[in-house]
Amino acid sequence: MTEAAHVTATRRSYDTVAADYERLLADELDRRPLERAFLAAFVTRVDASDGPRSMADLGCGTGRIAAHLRALGADVFGVDLSPGMVAVARDTYPGLRFEVGSMTALDLPDGSLGGAVLWYSTVHTPEAELPAVFAEVHRVLAPGGFALLAFKVGDERVRLREAYGHEVALDVYRFSPDRVANLLAEAGLVEGARLVREADPDERTPQAFLLARRPLD
Repeated sequence: MTEAAHVTATRRSYDTVAADYERLLADELDRRPLERAFLAAFVTRVDASDGPRSMADLGCGTGRIAAHLRALGADVFGVDLSPGMVAVARDTYPGLRFEVGSMTALDLPDGSLGGAVLWYSTVHTPEAELPAVFAEVHRVLAPGGFALLAFKVGDERVRLREAYGHEVALDVYRFSPDRVANLLAEAGLVEGARLVREADPDERTPQAFLLARRPLD
């Protein structure tokens, strides 16, 4: 099957920026107390469930969110489209497992995860392809398992030609929280909580964080 052009462009762009991405964003969570609180609540919810404790950081980049989750006590591993990002993640966090893979075709058994994190992982995905991503998240989550999403709020596509000090070719999509919640619901994932905060000085748009759950069968 021929790969979509935007997927190839995303992989190539992140392979290019991987080292500088890690250098520039390694301590980014230190400036985000609301994000840390939401991540901590997510880990607590997964740990309190009756299902598996294993969780995946889908679109893990260079591993900083997975490493934060591990520091909170989570049994976590990472998956990313970009071999370059995965290579940096493995070098930076050698105690964690990182694999190259696609969010639309995860090499995971059905119902094997208690949690799935998509931390800005869908920002390069056109809306028409989000149902396939969310259906795959539903498949790999155990009944009662949780998904946590972070994304940029809006209703537009922005073309990036430079990022992290490099030339890139990236489309960035901004979504309304209601639209994302509806798409999750169509995939069988029920919203449990959301947070929308105003943009910080280094951001252009508000940021949204949404917790959803696969209901018990």
